[in-house]
Amino acid sequence: MTSSSAVELPMNAPLRGTVVSVQANYYWVRLEEWTGIPYPVSMLLCTRRARLKKVGQQVMVGDRVQLEEPDWEGQRAAIAAVDPRKTQLDRPPVANADQILLIFALAEPNLDVHQLTRFLVKAELTGLDVCLCLNKRDLVSAETLTSWQTRIADWGYAPVIISVRQDDTLPILTKALKDKITVVSGPSGVGKSSLINALIPKAELRVSAVSGKLGRGRHTTRHVELFELPGGGLLADTPGFNQPDIICAPETLSNCFPEIRDRLQHNACQFTDCLHRGEPGCAVSDDWERYPDYLELLNDCINQTQSVNDSADPDEAFKIKITNEGQVQREPRLQLKKHRRVSRRSRKQSLEDLRYELTDNLKNLDTLDEEDLYSDL
Repeated sequence: MTSSSAVELPMNAPLRGTVVSVQANYYWVRLEEWTGIPYPVSMLLCTRRARLKKVGQQVMVGDRVQLEEPDWEGQRAAIAAVDPRKTQLDRPPVANADQILLIFALAEPNLDVHQLTRFLVKAELTGLDVCLCLNKRDLVSAETLTSWQTRIADWGYAPVIISVRQDDTLPILTKALKDKITVVSGPSGVGKSSLINALIPKAELRVSAVSGKLGRGRHTTRHVELFELPGGGLLADTPGFNQPDIICAPETLSNCFPEIRDRLQHNACQFTDCLHRGEPGCAVSDDWERYPDYLELLNDCINQTQSVNDSADPDEAFKIKITNEGQVQREPRLQLKKHRRVSRRSRKQSLEDLRYELTDNLKNLDTLDEEDLYSDL
């Protein structure tokens, strides 16, 4: 390694990079190339400047950041600023993502339509493009494969069907990931880590077999990390989970189903607040496969919204609000006058009034004779 003096940056040349991993209070930043400057390392371990912490500036995986005071020999630097984000996900915490790569298995574990619908709705709520990938095609027959392709096409999706054991199935997926930040998601055991290892051999992610008793996968990914694709682009591996929570405003849910979006392109409902469950003049029929799933999720969203409204305590400092994108926010509640702190002057005046009142009462008692005390008995 060369010392910091061996690399001379031009005047006002920014040292920039992308956060690829967050570990406690440290951030691994992949440096962006600067023409004519041969950086001695491609990654630096960085801390966050205290001023960023004071203003509440969070640093997330995927953030583009500006660095200061690089120590090339120690491979360290400090994050001085964070660029504005074009997108932001809270679960998982990833900034500047372009699309969601939703991975499911055709077998081992078997493909569950209801679980797949929940994941698709969760992905749609992010507002990012959704790329559906079906893995383990080598474990099903050609007839089963064709059946799933036709079925999911009716939902409005064109799945990429692959097998991590067959390298010739990966080029189509690689093309869809090129030059984008992609968040990989899906339930445990469907082959997310195996796929990333196939696309990026240097990743060397830990994989685990599917549980024989439960018929589902075990969690192997514990944190969010970006991996660089050889052909360009970044993959964000996220911890697997089996049942994502669907939290959104009831009127927002319909936009998460391509079947409903397609029907509304041709005809509009009579009422603008139509929830598409048989209202008069509704343009959305019930002749599509996932309609029962939509009604079930809609009922859950209505109950969640009602529960939030019913549990609202006017004395709480914060109130809960569900945004149209499904994010749960805590907003400061306007405080009532009765909760405001009484000024010292007011407290002193009240004490003075109380003292005068007690003094007057005592004087009155001294002037009363025994006959006056028992006159009302």
